[in-house]
Amino acid sequence: MVEQAKEPFRVVVVGAGVTGLTASHALQKAGIDHVVLEKGNDAAPSLGASIAIYPHGSRLLEQFVASNDLWKVVRENHGYEILLMERHIFLDVLYNGLPDKSRIVMNKSVESIREDENGVEVFCHDGTSERGDIVIGCDGVHSKVRQTMWEHAAKLQPSLITAQEKKTMTTTWNCLVGVDPGEPDLDHEIGAVHNNGYSFLVSAQPDKTYWFAFRRATKPYSTYRRPRYTEKDAEEATVSMAEQPISRTKLFGELWRNKWRSALVDVEEGVLDNWHFGRTVLMTPNIALGGNTGMESVALLMNLLNRELRAHHGTKPSKDGLSVVFQEFQEKQRPRALKIMKFANSITRVQAWDGFLMKMMALRVMPFRSDESLGRDLSDIIKGAAKLDFVPISKYNERKVLWDNEEQLQRPTRTEMASSLVKQAQVPMLILLIALFSAVWLMRRSALLLWQ
Repeated sequence: MVEQAKEPFRVVVVGAGVTGLTASHALQKAGIDHVVLEKGNDAAPSLGASIAIYPHGSRLLEQFVASNDLWKVVRENHGYEILLMERHIFLDVLYNGLPDKSRIVMNKSVESIREDENGVEVFCHDGTSERGDIVIGCDGVHSKVRQTMWEHAAKLQPSLITAQEKKTMTTTWNCLVGVDPGEPDLDHEIGAVHNNGYSFLVSAQPDKTYWFAFRRATKPYSTYRRPRYTEKDAEEATVSMAEQPISRTKLFGELWRNKWRSALVDVEEGVLDNWHFGRTVLMTPNIALGGNTGMESVALLMNLLNRELRAHHGTKPSKDGLSVVFQEFQEKQRPRALKIMKFANSITRVQAWDGFLMKMMALRVMPFRSDESLGRDLSDIIKGAAKLDFVPISKYNERKVLWDNEEQLQRPTRTEMASSLVKQAQVPMLILLIALFSAVWLMRRSALLLWQ
């Protein structure tokens, strides 16, 4: 059953960060009426540090607006660069690239959302409201849209959202992020420094340096126990790491002393069980490859929504029909979000020597893995991302790895498949050998102690 369309189908997007601006680009490409509500007064505020746009994000950017050896491998594999820039510059690129900027409305803090059989209305603190057919929550980890969706679900389906799910977003790591002027003696593009309980990620460019210091929290905590950090907290966090080298010639304390700006933030990770209810759908936050994950999630949802609207030829999908679209979106993207989160979390744990096994991985396995091997791991994540299927790409750049959505022109030979299986087995075998070696060493040590 469909509803006769007296007015065009309309989307209300809450949040004009990377995901919200991406949604506006996609909706404008699809010709879908919409508005984006942003509580701030600036489309590109000077907050945060840098953002890395990987090839799957770059591919979407091409649809919107016309290193070291590892990054070289990624470029050869996928035909797109990894772009690193300040977050506010990227937001400025997204905003100024919009065909119609009037869709983005500033100073609109959401107070409540009411839903009925015919649509949804979003009420703002300034007394105004916006009505549409669906709401897309792009308002981050501490989402007002998510909270109102949970409240709505509690009234109609009380057992759907559990107490455990509400604690999904968990902080195990926090991060000191910053930007400072270019450092002449840091000649690498991106470098990671491993240490015990924390790690550094530094990207040096000619005119600026982006840096991240990841530290393990004393004990994991949910968003409900999230602390409010001050400049004093950031200073205290720096003290324990200030004398640690981030290169052969540079100490972390020097980056801190020369900083333009910095902040201490929680690295909140998690993938929700329920991404939608009624007429609301969430772009579930995920710190892992965060901006890229948000962009590809938008692309997938827009593909499904555009397909549904075109199938109805001027009439609106029913509420049940929209739920089917949202469920398909969740079933396709949630497993991928989990995979990305686990991948990023494992990298952080290895670099920060989080436990004996992770330390052995960092010191005894990773040094023997080639850039080609690491590039394949990243390629496995990149190639599965969605793009807009209703916006053509003129020509793919030359690359080694096909995207999952491309037609496979040739199947691998048996020899190639066997070689691939051998390569994939290398790391598990190394881990097994390390575990066996560690067990033998501990048994011998225990025997010596008993003999003494």
